[in-house]
Amino acid sequence: QVQLVESGGGLVQAGGSLRLSCAASGRTFSSYHMGWFRQAPGKEREFVVYISSRGDRITYVDSVKGRFTISRDNAKNTVYLQMNSLQPADTAVYYCAASRVLLTANPNTYAYWGQGTQVTVSS
Repeated sequence: QVQLVESGGGLVQAGGSLRLSCAASGRTFSSYHMGWFRQAPGKEREFVVYISSRGDRITYVDSVKGRFTISRDNAKNTVYLQMNSLQPADTAVYYCAASRVLLTANPNTYAYWGQGTQVTVSS
């Protein structure tokens, strides 16, 4: 089992940057595929990006390609999401999630979730 805690959210102006972190407990973090999802008010949870357990496979949703970068440090049990050129449409609660089985964009395949961190981008 793994517990996830996100941090790094906040209020930023359009065009600004934020770096989200997701710290995981446990000694098996390196065996988990990790994903970032987001949920805006009144909308369904949306896939943003995933990274494989070894960091060698990454997939972004088209809307963040070229602006967001995911990375992980298995020695620190942490996955990061660097977000640049933020837009008001990026405003949402951002969640990290862990899957030991599948590497997918489907949130239903992720067994463990953090509590979320709010990202608000003002225009």
